[in-house]
Amino acid sequence: MTEPALARLSVVDRFLPVWIIVAMIFGLGLGRVFPDLNDWLDTVKIGSVSLPIAVGLLVMMYPVLAKVRYSQIGEIAMDRKLMASSLILNWVVGPALMFSLAWLMLPDLPQYRTGLIIIGLARCIAMVLIWNDLACGDREAAAVLVALNSVFQIVAYSVLGYFYLELLPNWLGLESAALNVSMWEIAKIVLVFLGIPLAGGYFTRRWGERSRGIEWYEGKFLPKLAPWALYGLLFTVVILFALQGETITAQPLDVARIALPLLAYFGLMWTVAFALGLRLHLSYEKNASVAFTAASNNFELAIAVAIGVFGVTSGEALAGVVGPLIEVPVLVGLVYVALWARKRFYADPAVVG
Repeated sequence: MTEPALARLSVVDRFLPVWIIVAMIFGLGLGRVFPDLNDWLDTVKIGSVSLPIAVGLLVMMYPVLAKVRYSQIGEIAMDRKLMASSLILNWVVGPALMFSLAWLMLPDLPQYRTGLIIIGLARCIAMVLIWNDLACGDREAAAVLVALNSVFQIVAYSVLGYFYLELLPNWLGLESAALNVSMWEIAKIVLVFLGIPLAGGYFTRRWGERSRGIEWYEGKFLPKLAPWALYGLLFTVVILFALQGETITAQPLDVARIALPLLAYFGLMWTVAFALGLRLHLSYEKNASVAFTAASNNFELAIAVAIGVFGVTSGEALAGVVGPLIEVPVLVGLVYVALWARKRFYADPAVVG
């Protein structure tokens, strides 16, 4: 009899929501007890992203990318249903849904509305690997989809920003905003937050398999490396909430207004993506990869763009930083929804993965 998916998770993984909540509370506490902590943590940056957050993200992503079997990526990339569904969900459905929710739920708050649209245009290249891994998704498929998002992000982000913030609002008779961001600025963020851990993961696997063999690499080395992904995630959560603790507690109503469309967005995107995967008869593993890739966003890019274009104290920047604060707990919850859906819609886990 196949062991239930939840039972196969480690103790740390099974109680991840608890650790996330503890990390949030701890981060908020740090931000309130040490008011100058915000300025200190934000002193050193990579682009517009705080160095401590950057370190946490890199530590979080490296173990996941070291698990990827890169020899299988070519076959995954040839899966037309997988690639087409991900492209449509990420670059057509996602931005359109966020634009709609932002205007429907924040018609009187243009700065926050613009910040949400910026988030919707930034497709995920980082934390999605964690959610996919926790949900027992296809690591190789997730790596391919993240790489695909990275290329489209560099090429299409500025164009979509012009369309959704200037062109479409003018067509609809709505208030417009300008978004001036270069391809190079986007490429820098992609290279740092995906390129570095991807190169590290790839060369680590090549070294491990060549020097010690695949059995040692996957049976002994990876189990020791794996927990660092969650340590990096929890560290990042603490830093995020420490940086924004004062803002969150000083403007709770504004945070709540921003949070509502974000909650609707993450839930709707994941549900639509997973339902589409079922319709296309994708395996559970590939379906989970598509759903989490579609529902997640690249908050590093969204924050950098919001701060770079509108300023660190702007409403757009506040919306940008609220994004990951809502995304993290919601996507953790969706991991458990995915594992339930695996049992409900994929009758024999032993057959489908």
